[in-house]
Amino acid sequence: MEREPIGSSVIAAVGYDSDEEVLEIEFRSGRVYQYFDVPRRVHKALLAADSLGAYFNTRIKPRYRSAEVR
Repeated sequence: MEREPIGSSVIAAVGYDSDEEVLEIEFRSGRVYQYFDVPRRVHKALLAADSLGAYFNTRIKPRYRSAEVR
C-alpha cells in the first residue's frame, strides 16, 4: 500500500485502501501496522487532526483490530 508522508512526531506516513477499509500507519520507530474496518471518515479525520498522535491513540488504536506488517 502506498503511504503518504506525515509531519507528525509519532507517525511517519499513512496509507488507506478505501475498498478494503484498511488504514496503514508507519510509525517513526519504523514499525508498520494495518488497522481493519476503518471508515474513510476516520482516515480523513486523522489527517485533519491537530495532533495525529493523540487522535490515533484515542480514536483508532483502542477501537480497530490491527496487525503488524513489518
